[in-house]
Amino acid sequence: MERTGRIESVIIDTGSVYALVDKKDAWHERSRDFIEKFEGRLIIPSPVIPEICYLVNKFIGQTAEEKFIDSLIARELLTEHFNVHDLKRCNELLDKYHDQNIGFVDASVIAISERLKIPKILTTDRKHFSIIRPSHCKTFTLLP
Repeated sequence: MERTGRIESVIIDTGSVYALVDKKDAWHERSRDFIEKFEGRLIIPSPVIPEICYLVNKFIGQTAEEKFIDSLIARELLTEHFNVHDLKRCNELLDKYHDQNIGFVDASVIAISERLKIPKILTTDRKHFSIIRPSHCKTFTLLP
């Protein structure tokens, strides 16, 4: 296979990060195995961060939340902040998929994926991300 010199990037969603933290989660091993083998960039949209912090703190504890924040500081996951164009796209997606109630965080994952032209999402949410028709590719590749 020809090497292009590009580093592969994957957008990471709430469920997969939570699964990494919670060893009892049904997706824990699959998410961990993917992360251990993946050599590219893992990009976390900034709206995902408060959702993860809330879930981790509530179900696992404050120490686990602090460790997650430490991992962001260490740049184990690269934070991508949304902009006004992403917010506009979120609103379009929320309207288009109104009947599916995809929610703002999923819409922001999609909008940032589209802007960065990244077709791969590391997620446990097959329900929402499998129905979305992104603007930059035919469908998302859902990992793991």
